[in-house]
Amino acid sequence: MDRILDDIRVLDLTQFYFGPFTTMLLAQLGAEVIRVEPPWGATDRLADGAIFGGSSYSFHHLNLNKKGITLNLKTVEGLEIFKDLVKYSDVVVQNFRAGTMERLGLSYIVLKEIKRDIIYAALSGFGQTGPYSERPSFAQIVEAMSGHTRLTGDLVDPHGPPIEMAQAYGDLGPALYATICVIGALRHRDLTGIGQMIDVAQYDCMVSLVPALTGFHLSGLRLWEIREKYPLARGFGGLVQTRDGGWVRIAIFSPRIIESLKDYLGEEEVSMEMLEEKINDMSRDEAVSFFVKAGVPVAPVYSESEVMNDPHLEQRGMWVDLTHPSAGEIRVPNFPVKLSKTPGKVTSPSPVIGEHNHEVLSGLLGYTPERIKILEESGVIYSGKL
Repeated sequence: MDRILDDIRVLDLTQFYFGPFTTMLLAQLGAEVIRVEPPWGATDRLADGAIFGGSSYSFHHLNLNKKGITLNLKTVEGLEIFKDLVKYSDVVVQNFRAGTMERLGLSYIVLKEIKRDIIYAALSGFGQTGPYSERPSFAQIVEAMSGHTRLTGDLVDPHGPPIEMAQAYGDLGPALYATICVIGALRHRDLTGIGQMIDVAQYDCMVSLVPALTGFHLSGLRLWEIREKYPLARGFGGLVQTRDGGWVRIAIFSPRIIESLKDYLGEEEVSMEMLEEKINDMSRDEAVSFFVKAGVPVAPVYSESEVMNDPHLEQRGMWVDLTHPSAGEIRVPNFPVKLSKTPGKVTSPSPVIGEHNHEVLSGLLGYTPERIKILEESGVIYSGKL
C-alpha cells in the first residue's frame, strides 16, 4: 500500500471550504475522491471574485488530487447515476444545509439500503439536530458564536470591537475533525463490517477549540480578565515593530526560557518593555537572529510571498508544482505531515468542470459512449469548460 487510503473511494458532494478541505485531505492520503458538481458548475468555482483558468483560487487550493464529474441531481437520471456510484464507493461526504439530502431522496437511510456498509458524513453549520440545525452557516458565523471573534478582538482591546479571524478557520478547523472521524469510521468498518453516519457541526467543533471556555467555567473570568489577574502565569510576548518597518512575534511563555534569556542578556530581570526597546533598534532579520541565538521562540511576520519563499519550507518539501489544464503552472502546498511508510502527497491539480465524466461513467459504471452522449445532450452531465 502506497498511501493509507489507497483502497477507498469517496463521493464528494461538498462546496466552499469546510467540505472540500475534508475530502482533499482524504485524497492526499490516497483515497479516490470524485467531486460531484452540477452541470453549471459548483458555486465555489466562482465564489472568490478572481478567476484563474475557470476557477477561484480557493477552488484550486481545496480540490487537489480529486476527480471531477458533473451531475444534475434534480433529474431522475442524475439521481440514479449517483446511486449507481454509491454501490462502488466507501464514503459519501456532503455539506448541504440539514435536510437537503433528504429532500433529494439521498438520505443516509436511503444510501445505506444501496450500500450496507457506506460511511456517510454530513457536514453542516449546526448539525443535523438541535434548534439551529436548519440555519445556514459560513465560517464567520460559527467563529462569532463560539467566542473566537470576541476573543480575537480582546487580544487587541477588551473594550473594543470584535475582530474576525483570517482565512475561514471556522471551516478548516472543523474539516480536520471530519477527516479524522471518516478515517476512524473506516477503521471501525474494517473491524466490524458496519458503516455509520457522521454528523459534523462547525459550531460544535469550534466550541471545542476554545480553551477559554473551560477557563471561564473554572474562574468565572473572561480570558482577558484572567490575564490581568494572573499575569505571572503566562510569561510575556507579543508583536513588535522593528526599525525597518517589519514585525516580529516573540513568545516567552515558560520559566526556563525566561531564565535562559536573563543569562543571555546578563540581566537580573527581563520585561516586555526592555525587549521592545531592543527590537525597535533592530531590523526584522536582526531581531529574529538575536532571539534565535537567545533560545527564545521568535518569528518574522511574513507576507504570502515570504511564506512561499521560506527556505525551511522548501527543504521540507512543502511545495508542489503542477500544470493545470486551464490555469497553467500552479504552485500549491504539499500534504504537511511526514509519514515514514505511507506518506500523503499531492499528485494532481483541481479538476476542470466535468473533466472525469467519461472516465468515471465508462470506467467505473460501464456506461457506453452512446449513453454518455445522451446524458450530455439532455443536460444531466456537462463536460465542457466554464
